[in-house]
Amino acid sequence: MKTALITGGSRGIGRALVERFAREGWRVAFGYHRHPENARDLAARTGTVAIHGDLADAQDTAHFLGEAIRQLGHVDALILNAGVAHSGLITDMTAEQWDSLMAVNLRASFLCARGVLPVMRAHGGGSVVMISSMWGRRGAAHEAAYSASKAALIGFAQALAREVGPCGIRVNCLAPGVIKTAMLDGYAQTELDALAEQTPLGRLGTPEEVAAAAWFLCSDDASFITGQTLAVDGGFL
Repeated sequence: MKTALITGGSRGIGRALVERFAREGWRVAFGYHRHPENARDLAARTGTVAIHGDLADAQDTAHFLGEAIRQLGHVDALILNAGVAHSGLITDMTAEQWDSLMAVNLRASFLCARGVLPVMRAHGGGSVVMISSMWGRRGAAHEAAYSASKAALIGFAQALAREVGPCGIRVNCLAPGVIKTAMLDGYAQTELDALAEQTPLGRLGTPEEVAAAAWFLCSDDASFITGQTLAVDGGFL
């Protein structure tokens, strides 16, 4: 049975990822930090494994990865979805806030990739998908730190694809646009309507649409695709 390890799996895009891979018959383990009730419900409903871990903490990340690999045995797909946002002027952002965001959005992806790639290599290959953002392709005002972290993921994925390609491991990115998740809870309806109007398809995206793209990149249909960034943004950019 194929296996997938998904970070940030309890809500939003992460939940849709867990549901999609489980529905395709994969053995899935997913991480969560907050919202344990959501994680337990999702695991029970999908027959997946929920593992607690704070990916901002290197020691906790190592424990999370060790437990996930123990549960799965091997890892065919690693989907790095965990992330946090920060909105505000860069001149008002503290160094501690910057470091905290980078620890989750960027350093955790490095730690997880470093921990899982040897397992994939020993198993003969695999697929890594990093969830970036359209703001990683084109920066957003008031979201400079978030944009920087997501742009870094794209560069990381491109470099890693070259590094591990000879081992049969593919590495790609997704760049979602405006997706209907809890990250939009602070937006007024007029703002959401304006974002939908700016999107050529005339609507916001869904977590399930992002999960479908991730599934494609991890499937055999994408066996000759690596080092790419696939936009799932309704044409926003």
